[in-house]
Amino acid sequence: MEIRDAIDLLRDAVGDGRGLWADLGAGTGTFTLALAQTLGAGSTVYAVDNDRGAVRALHELESASGETRIIPVDADFSGPLSLPGLAGSSLDGILLANALHFVRDQTRVLTQLVAMLRGGGRVVLVEYDRRQASQWVPHPIPASRWPALAASAGLDGATITARRPSMYSGVLYVGRAAKR
Repeated sequence: MEIRDAIDLLRDAVGDGRGLWADLGAGTGTFTLALAQTLGAGSTVYAVDNDRGAVRALHELESASGETRIIPVDADFSGPLSLPGLAGSSLDGILLANALHFVRDQTRVLTQLVAMLRGGGRVVLVEYDRRQASQWVPHPIPASRWPALAASAGLDGATITARRPSMYSGVLYVGRAAKR
């Protein structure tokens, strides 16, 4: 996916303004860079992945992100997560782009992550709709399940903000919800 396409997918879900966000399961950073460009100047994005090659690629994004700071973090978001310099519930948002489908107990993990958000903070989910389980998407999250998953983790207002055909089959959707 091209950065411009990722920005178009995220724009409505992320909203306007600056903020402190985490991109969890960031991979090599396509959505990290799109998030950084969507948030704009003065923002910070923690780009978290547990693949060392991906984290090396994320370090290369630090200079490509413009006036948004990207902080690469080598960690597994599905376990207890500690981000450098971050204490308590202070994130404005969390992006999970093609990442939560690797987690079996999605409710448990999402609930732990929501605890890192300030009140009103957003979770933005990019996932495949209408896709069968596979080695690449072992635990699919259909769009129809997003509202219930969000509610079970302490989020309100779950909605779908964008959809587009995926080049890997099925449909990509973007879900958004906010911490109660």
